Amino acid sequence: MIEVSGLTKQFDVRTVLNCLNLSIDTGEIFGLLGPNGAGKTTTIRLLTMLTKPSGGIIRINGLSFEKNEQQIKSLLGIVPQHLNLDIELTARENLELHGRLHGIPTAERNRRITELLEFVELTDRSGDMVQTFSGGMKRRLMIARALLHRPKVLFLDEPTVGLDPQVRRRIWELVRHLASEGMTVLLTTHYIEEAQALCQRVAIIDKGHLIALDTPQTLCQGLGEYVVDWEENEQRHNKFFPNRVDAASYSASLTTTVIIRRSNLEDVFVELTGRKVVER
Repeated sequence: MIEVSGLTKQFDVRTVLNCLNLSIDTGEIFGLLGPNGAGKTTTIRLLTMLTKPSGGIIRINGLSFEKNEQQIKSLLGIVPQHLNLDIELTARENLELHGRLHGIPTAERNRRITELLEFVELTDRSGDMVQTFSGGMKRRLMIARALLHRPKVLFLDEPTVGLDPQVRRRIWELVRHLASEGMTVLLTTHYIEEAQALCQRVAIIDKGHLIALDTPQTLCQGLGEYVVDWEENEQRHNKFFPNRVDAASYSASLTTTVIIRRSNLEDVFVELTGRKVVER
C-alpha cells in the first residue's frame, strides 16, 4: 500500500531524512518510532503531501506522488497530534463540514456520519458542542472525521498523547478494528508499549536514518528475550540473555537484588538510540 524508496528531505544544508526505504502492506498497522528530532514528523509530512521531498520516490496504492496528487489525497485519512476540531460546532456539524469539503453527496454523507458516530461511541453526544468533550472524546471524533471519506490509509500522529490508560485502550480497539477491515494504519507514538501492543512491524529512525525495521517480537529476540536488571553504585544496569536459564545463572553471580524479566520494545529503542522515550 505504501512504498518509499530513497526518501530524503533537506532544509538548506541540513539533512533531516536520509534515504528512507519502507514498504507497508495493505491492512498492516505499522509503527514509526524515534527520539525527538529523529525525522518522524518530517516523514509523516512527506507521506501526507504537506511538504515536498528533496529526493526519492513515494507510491501509495501503486500511484506516484508526482502525477496523482489529488487522487492520492483522497486515499489518505489524517489524525494529527494536535486537536484541530472546531470546538464551537457540534460533533455532527464537524463531520458535516468535513463531508462537504470532500464533496460527499448528502444522502451518503448523512449515512456515513451516523455510522461513524456510532462506531466511535459518540451517538448520544452528536448534538453537543465539542468544547464540552473530554480529550478522549475529541480524539475519537477526530478518528471519525478522518474516516468519513473512506480512506485506504490512516495516519495517526500521537493519537493517544495525554489520555488515560482506559481511554487509550479504547482507541487501540478502534485501530485494530479498522486494520481488520483492510485499512492500512501508520502510527507514530512516544508510548512504546502502544507500538508493541498494536503494530505488526515497527521502524525506528534516529537522526534521519532508518536503524531498525521488523516485528516487535523479532527485534526483542535480537536483543535477548530476557533481561537482568540490577542497581549498583546508585546506577541502574541491565544485561540481555537468550533464555531465562542463562539469565538466572548470571543473576546468581550478583550480590545485589536483581529482577529477571522479558525484554520489550523500549529496551530495543534504548539500546539502539541510547535514549529513553520521553512520554508527553
